[in-house]
Amino acid sequence: MTNVPFIPDNAPFTSEQRSWLNGFLAGVLSRSGTPAGLGGGDAASPPDGRSPLLILFGSQSGNAESLARKLAKEAVRRGFTARVAGMDAVTAADLAKERHVLMVTSTWGEGDMPDNATAFWEGLNQNGSSPALAGVSYSVLALGDRNYGDTFCLAGRRLDERLAELGAQRIHPRVECDVDFDEPAQQWTAGVFTALQSGGQATVIAPAEPETETGYTKKNPFPAPLLENRLLNAPGSSKDTRYVAFSLEGSGLVYEAGDALGLYPQNCPGVVDQIISAHALRPDAMVPLPNGTQAPLREALLGHYDVRAKLGVKPEAPVTAEAFVESLRKLQPRLYSISSSPKAHPGEVHLTVAAVRYEKDGVAHKGVASTFLADRLPTGSTTGVFIHKSAHFRLPENGSVPVIMVGPGTGIAPFRAFLEERQTTGAKGKNWLFFGDQRRALDYLYQCQLEEWELTGHLTKLSLAFSRDQEEKLYVQHLMLQQAAELWSWLEDGAHFYVCGDASRMAKDVEAALLQIISEQGGKSEADSAAFLADLKKAKRYQRDVY
Repeated sequence: MTNVPFIPDNAPFTSEQRSWLNGFLAGVLSRSGTPAGLGGGDAASPPDGRSPLLILFGSQSGNAESLARKLAKEAVRRGFTARVAGMDAVTAADLAKERHVLMVTSTWGEGDMPDNATAFWEGLNQNGSSPALAGVSYSVLALGDRNYGDTFCLAGRRLDERLAELGAQRIHPRVECDVDFDEPAQQWTAGVFTALQSGGQATVIAPAEPETETGYTKKNPFPAPLLENRLLNAPGSSKDTRYVAFSLEGSGLVYEAGDALGLYPQNCPGVVDQIISAHALRPDAMVPLPNGTQAPLREALLGHYDVRAKLGVKPEAPVTAEAFVESLRKLQPRLYSISSSPKAHPGEVHLTVAAVRYEKDGVAHKGVASTFLADRLPTGSTTGVFIHKSAHFRLPENGSVPVIMVGPGTGIAPFRAFLEERQTTGAKGKNWLFFGDQRRALDYLYQCQLEEWELTGHLTKLSLAFSRDQEEKLYVQHLMLQQAAELWSWLEDGAHFYVCGDASRMAKDVEAALLQIISEQGGKSEADSAAFLADLKKAKRYQRDVY
């Protein structure tokens, strides 16, 4: 019997409505008394006879989740009963009950699994109790950033290799995507369905037309006018941290506290001119752009290509301008945690940005986007922006739930937004902020606002760690340990715990301190403490926005 979508093409619906209805009905039938994506039941024999397909995502910033949901729409269109779930919604044992599994995962930090994939990964690596997956067919789409070198797409690589070790059948090779992931993701999707459908798993139909996005998006950014650029550090600080405000009036863009703003920067003109001169190229030579059009070399390097790899590099042999740009990556937008509540600042979006400047091997380097905002974007001028949803980083729906926020340096950004949101909505839950930086007199970001909130009681507790104000450095994790009993009591009262900032050191140190508090204050073993933390993650009570 040929499998077909529930809603036929001649039904009185638009293609978008048909797609949504098919997905909804497939999801309803896939549950059959079992939550979608949780395994269980006879996954090989769904009630309508359609081929079951589980799509799992491990997502830190939301890209993997977005791709997984688009994949599910295409799967339903092709005749599968598709179910989408985060890796935190399944166990390794659940996986053994599935026939076909597609995985989309990002990598964060130093090659780590996303937060919602850690427990699942650990379950795949339990000594003596890892599941046998001989009846499972799978493929992995890995997201990453080549700037991270050997750890590029490491989470996806590890998952792919481990599933094969456990006996699962790889039906299509893993695809590893750089930050510009749309095209390779589409190629992987086409390859996966070709492999599945060649075995008669579902109806073979023509590929779908690409979805048309409306409004302002990543591919069609809004030209947002800069309203204000204000230095947050006092004179004498070694840091350059900026409060940056853009207007969103007339854009139709909507965001929530916890979301990120995608921003398209331009390279520094001085750096571009230096590179053009070092390679003996003509700035007016016409070269191809990533979108298929052409522009003079200097214009192309200013706004379309990532030139960081060429800074300080001298040519070994003459090269044409066209060959030069072919060796470059496309200039990507940067994501910044939004530091404003849309309810407190209608029509505006605020950022907290640290300008990056350093010297390496005698060559001065600048953060492309951070110095673009700090130095090269005049007030009133515009740059392209879009909203990047961060569904994994949200305030509790119940405003009476207490929240603990740990955000040193620019990690304070989303917590300023959280506190503004809770104030504007009249949320009654307690608020505790851990903030730190180098020196109180120079680097106390948003001092007036924070101290006013503390004075009025909106900020129930403010714990400050200025590392260089005393001989022995003091960090936010030290304050957590000093106030362990009170922090544990907040957790026992149902508090949500949030972390924002540096992934490689701070976030790991904070998690280690949190585990110590759970162990000592809760009287738990190391294993029970880890399980308690895993339960916090699964309940969305421990959330991180790390970079």
